[in-house]
Amino acid sequence: MRKRPETSRSSNSQQRPPKQPPYANSTTNLSSSMKSIRSGSVWIILSAVIIYSCYSVHYYQFENLPSPLTAEQAGKRGFSEIQAIKHVKALTDFGPHPVGSDSLDLALQYVLAEVENIKKNAYYEVDVEVDFFHAKTGANRLTSGLFRGKTLVYADLKHVVLRILPKFTPNQAADNTILVSSHIDTVFSTGGAGDCSSCVAVMLELARGISQWAHGFKNGVIFLFNTGEEEGLSGAHSFITQHPWSKTIRLAVDLEAMGVGGKSGIFQAGPHPWAIENFASAAKYPSGNIIAQDLFSAGVIKSATDFQVYKEVAGLSGLDFAFTDNGAVYHTKNDKLDLLKSGSLQHLGENMLAFLLRIASSPHLPKSKDMDKELKTGHDTAIFFDILGTYMIVYSQRFASMLHNSVILQSLLIWAASLFMGGSSATISLGLSCLSAILMLLFSISFSVFAAFIVPQISPSPVPYVANPLLVLGLFAAPALLGALTGQHLGYLILKKYLLNVYSKKKQLSSVIIADLVKLEAERWLYKAGFVQWLVLLIIGNYYKIGSSYLAVFWLVPPAFAYGLLEATLTPARLPKPLKLATLMMGLAVPILISSGTFIRFAGTIIGMAVRFDRNPGGTPEWLWNIIISIFIAVCICLTFIYVLSYVHLSGAKRSIILATSILFGLSLILVLSGFIQPFTEDTARAVNVVHVVDASGRYGEKQDPLSYISLFSNTPGKLEKEVEQIKEGFTCGKDKVVDFVTFSVNYGCWTHDDTESGWSESDIPTLHVDSDTKGGERITRVLIDTKSSVRWSLAINTKEIEDFILKGNSEELIPYGNKTSVDGWHHIQFSGGKESPRKFELTLFWSVKTMPSADNVDRTVIQDQRPLLKLRTDVNRLTPKAERVLAKLPTWCSLFGKSTSPLTLAFLSSLPVNF
Repeated sequence: MRKRPETSRSSNSQQRPPKQPPYANSTTNLSSSMKSIRSGSVWIILSAVIIYSCYSVHYYQFENLPSPLTAEQAGKRGFSEIQAIKHVKALTDFGPHPVGSDSLDLALQYVLAEVENIKKNAYYEVDVEVDFFHAKTGANRLTSGLFRGKTLVYADLKHVVLRILPKFTPNQAADNTILVSSHIDTVFSTGGAGDCSSCVAVMLELARGISQWAHGFKNGVIFLFNTGEEEGLSGAHSFITQHPWSKTIRLAVDLEAMGVGGKSGIFQAGPHPWAIENFASAAKYPSGNIIAQDLFSAGVIKSATDFQVYKEVAGLSGLDFAFTDNGAVYHTKNDKLDLLKSGSLQHLGENMLAFLLRIASSPHLPKSKDMDKELKTGHDTAIFFDILGTYMIVYSQRFASMLHNSVILQSLLIWAASLFMGGSSATISLGLSCLSAILMLLFSISFSVFAAFIVPQISPSPVPYVANPLLVLGLFAAPALLGALTGQHLGYLILKKYLLNVYSKKKQLSSVIIADLVKLEAERWLYKAGFVQWLVLLIIGNYYKIGSSYLAVFWLVPPAFAYGLLEATLTPARLPKPLKLATLMMGLAVPILISSGTFIRFAGTIIGMAVRFDRNPGGTPEWLWNIIISIFIAVCICLTFIYVLSYVHLSGAKRSIILATSILFGLSLILVLSGFIQPFTEDTARAVNVVHVVDASGRYGEKQDPLSYISLFSNTPGKLEKEVEQIKEGFTCGKDKVVDFVTFSVNYGCWTHDDTESGWSESDIPTLHVDSDTKGGERITRVLIDTKSSVRWSLAINTKEIEDFILKGNSEELIPYGNKTSVDGWHHIQFSGGKESPRKFELTLFWSVKTMPSADNVDRTVIQDQRPLLKLRTDVNRLTPKAERVLAKLPTWCSLFGKSTSPLTLAFLSSLPVNF
């Protein structure tokens, strides 16, 4: 055999390259890749673009209002804001018009005259009926929300009702009607331009337009202008339970306001989806979001509307609209026409007109019984949200569950496959990236909460941002962002340390290359931690069927799709590269479009609620509301910035972020400390109450003078020293100035006793007289109540002593025996009515056998320490000379605040002890 020459073997051996790892070719490009890593300025510019995009989305979605139309432009069949504004002005010119006031009578007569005019000018083929309805005495006992443990009694309420029917098919349309409802009455502290003269004005203009269209309707339309809403939804309840037309209603639409103007959006819909589906199809500028419904249902928004009555009492489905701009002026003097934005009424009016024309012409208006049947047999509630206020997406909860389950299953499969391919190192890396998300949340909340504790210490007000909401960006958002960056950076360092250990085992790579690879790999895992975060939220939301879970889908799917399209690879041997900026921009485009405006809007709504946060003044720490807002902001930043911040660690932007956030936080503190930015202004006032209190409680059977004083307190967190200093009427403030107003307690307030003996008399003091007390096998006590001049009063019954009771007024049974609930051992009765309401009542108490004391053996010292058996507060809308002087000197940045549980400017307190 011929021997191959040695030279040839040597030559071949030199030509064959040594075997290399599959990723070796990628290392040659790694240095150039690392050199081309994004600069800090690029990240800052990108962040600025994202922030500007969020602002633009919010502006277009919530601030972009249609141009008001004149009567000529709208025509006979259109909606004119210019005409509607005239109604708002006329109603607010009457001043505050609460139930039982002369001004409410004037407002009722104005609305009645307007609807009579609509009837007179209606299209000749349209039948318009007007009813000035006088409701009888009744009792409203709602079981949920703010009214749990209460019975709301009313009397002498008057409503204006307008029914529009086609003249040629009146019977069919009369049996199937759509209710559009709002309230004329206001609280005692405001003329109510927003709440709800704007709603009444829209309804009047809608009724005028509908009266020209209704000749082709298959269903009738009822417009209810009720009174008594501000006193516990009594107007809606009296209409639904007493008016004969109420039996024909198949759908209810309620118009409300929790501020002044802006876009009126849907914040409650259903339970049947028919109404919201038709609204989404018909409305020109649809606005609404199920997030508001979820927050409202969860009790986060402490309020109630007539829609609750229509759902609970009448079993109706429908829609609930509300104006929410300028929430801080709600129920204060600043609820005025000047703050009503141009285009607000046009927006609601055009939406409602298109919606009513659609459903009133529909031959398929579902009946309430059919709705209940369909809901029980699988027809589900609706998920709804608008996109930029121009298009509304509506789909059923059943479809949402299918969609969410699909996304969850696919995500879990992808993650399982990815982790299987990556092995144990990928699983551990995922766990550490999730740890970084947790640390991000913890640090962000901690930094923001720390700032929330600082603010009350340096500011004259614990809530210095109410009049200037943008201040929260510096006070809470800046430290929250800094904390989020700190937490994620700590997680990034832990993750890098682990990855360094993994890559160091690959001896083919140099230490410099390994260090670069670890940074790139860590960045990618931090980005993917956002997927896990939103996937967990989607799983939780889907399990509890939370409508707002749709947000998690939009924050999970587009970023994951962008990552899979531009970044992912099927081979684990390929070395990581820097994340592309295109991945971030593509991934966040849809989430920002869908949700950024909503997040900003809810932040503003929460800030506005600070004015009326403390329902028991002085009962909560001053820093608590700051904590709530700071946590909300921190959570929003962590949920949405997790993708953006993952890009920071391979850039030079960290120092810039720390410097910028620190400067912003410092400047905000300086502005607050210097007083340059005032917490309240004349247009955004602090909510206070000035009440002349005549306290005759605890003197049953004894002759002693009642205690008379002026009480000053506030539902807005903070002390009242500055206000008292300006008033100069002898007030002293403190935690010892406690007043039990029956429906709530003042735990911090200010009193003055000087010159408080005039403006009231002994004859005004209500009486609780024990008429009989039977102590047989079952103890029964009959108490006669005389409220004297008051037709608005609150009574608390001690349910630890009393098992049940019956209330009668003018020999008419108002509250029957049975079905009582209580909160904290009390059942509350709130009564409000017109001038002809009864003032004398008979209360029959049935004692609990377990707590009933023996007639012979009674430990008097124990009983004296017990709570009273009955507590009574009567309200009179009258200013005494001293109260009038205090109000005249009240700072312009303060405003009286009213609600159904608030006392009027003169309140009398009385009680009945257990051992009477």
